[in-house]
Amino acid sequence: MIKGLEELCRLNGTSGGESRVREYIRSHISADEVFTDALGNLIVFKKGRKTPKNRIMFAAHMDEVGFMVTDITEDGFLRFGAVGGIDPRVVIGRRLILESGAVGAVGTKAVHQQTADERKSAPDFDALTLDIGAKDRAEAEKYAKRGSMAYFDAEFFPFGDGFVCGKAIDDRAGCLIMMDMINGEPEYDAWYAFTVQEEIGTRGAKTAAFTVAPDIAFVLETTTACDIPSVSGGKRVCELGSGVVVSYMDCATIYDRELYDLAFAAAEKLGIPAQTKTLIAGGNDSGAIHVSRGGVRTCAMSLPCRYLHSPVCVIKESDFYAAEKLAAAMLSEAAEL
Repeated sequence: MIKGLEELCRLNGTSGGESRVREYIRSHISADEVFTDALGNLIVFKKGRKTPKNRIMFAAHMDEVGFMVTDITEDGFLRFGAVGGIDPRVVIGRRLILESGAVGAVGTKAVHQQTADERKSAPDFDALTLDIGAKDRAEAEKYAKRGSMAYFDAEFFPFGDGFVCGKAIDDRAGCLIMMDMINGEPEYDAWYAFTVQEEIGTRGAKTAAFTVAPDIAFVLETTTACDIPSVSGGKRVCELGSGVVVSYMDCATIYDRELYDLAFAAAEKLGIPAQTKTLIAGGNDSGAIHVSRGGVRTCAMSLPCRYLHSPVCVIKESDFYAAEKLAAAMLSEAAEL
């Protein structure tokens, strides 16, 4: 798991620029049908030992949050905006890498130069610049242009008691689970959609669901875990080490109640640790999938992840394996509903 996840997370692929991730996945799976749609989704069909009563689709998004260059100053600094929901506070002082391979440091005014009011709040993106060491605009334009992408240049590493840290775990972990399912020996036929542009509005999921036309969809994701010292009670949402997260509702979807109950019943039967969320927040590809065509019965199964949308996403290996086991079980459980 660690090696495969590291290889996926080291690939750069912000929304609209997922080609490296797509090519890697395509070259590492063995399936019966594989194609890429006009938006860039990788859609896969894998034949199992049996044909299910329902057409089932699994989905996980290939894109990660990142940055887009918006301007270049006369003295060679790059201005940039976020692609996806990123808190500027996790960007200050970070190293970013450009599509060209050039690297730079994100900076803003030093604390000594800030006013009292400026020290009280984090700067917005318009106050940040990427310093790539260029002497002027002409030199900077050799490495970047308006509309080009930049990514967190972050380390991937295991640590502690089964924890893993890195960028883009959201949602390369879901992609890896689907790759393992495809390369295994599934009991039932299923479709798998590796989607694009989830981070900017679940756009790929919309077209993928329309194309596949599933009866039932399972979205494999990561979800925000706030099990850190400064947060208590329901606002912790979910916890690392407590298993796969099965959602009942978020800001984009009210999930199919029968599938929700079935997931917990299957987890209990198979001894798979599972939990739900204690806060209604966020959203994922389910929001687009469940309202596709005439409607799709949808269930989301996620890995709890600390520090989401940052260069230091943290998950626990045991939760990954719990999500993988439950995904395989739900393919069989939902096949004849």
